[in-house]
Amino acid sequence: MSIWGKLGGAAAGFLAGGPLGALAGAFAGHVLFDRSGFMTERPEEEGVAFTIAIIALGAKLAMADGVVTRDEEEAFTRVFRVPQSEAVNVKRIFDLARRDTAGYEAYATQIARMFRTNPAVLEDVMDGLFEIAKADGVFHPGEARMMERISEIFGFAPNVYRRIRATHFVDSSDPYVILGISYEASEDEIKHTYRLLVKENHPDSLIGRGVPPEFVQLATDKLAAINTAYEAVRRERDIK
Repeated sequence: MSIWGKLGGAAAGFLAGGPLGALAGAFAGHVLFDRSGFMTERPEEEGVAFTIAIIALGAKLAMADGVVTRDEEEAFTRVFRVPQSEAVNVKRIFDLARRDTAGYEAYATQIARMFRTNPAVLEDVMDGLFEIAKADGVFHPGEARMMERISEIFGFAPNVYRRIRATHFVDSSDPYVILGISYEASEDEIKHTYRLLVKENHPDSLIGRGVPPEFVQLATDKLAAINTAYEAVRRERDIK
């Protein structure tokens, strides 16, 4: 259940100092936001901090490509289920935060600190941010860099970040995609799949089967991509 409620200007005192405090001080009517019951048992001041942090993070992500589109604003409202009664208040925070991308790491750190023992909530936040990022139909490099950094701050391993991203954007250069393995694949699964792919695509094997030269060259190029992808996963997973 989502809980929304206006908080008085004194709430800024909970967030004194730093970017949260600066943004709270600039906003006269604060909002308490709870998505899917996240805040039901947390102190009020943490509710305020989460509210401002999540709105600001969404705004700064929308600004990562240099311009905030209406689609991105509407995506935030849709994903985080902003009621019409609070739309004006939320937009005021959103507009204050979207002036530039500076300070987004502090907001991400604030959220990570609140939910360090509940990664499922952090993953929900990532999903929401990806919805904003793809609202205009393009995953801009600036958005990609920001999302990857937010994932690091949230404590997600690279393969976990790729898994989350893959549900929103398919990256043909992703080594896991190239190898055709899941992001949770075990070390044995990774090695087995790699060996099978090498065997299937090795030029010598294809020549022995009488495959035309043109296809042998394609297989050679594919094998190089497979080797590169495996090396990337091996280093990431520290596979010996």
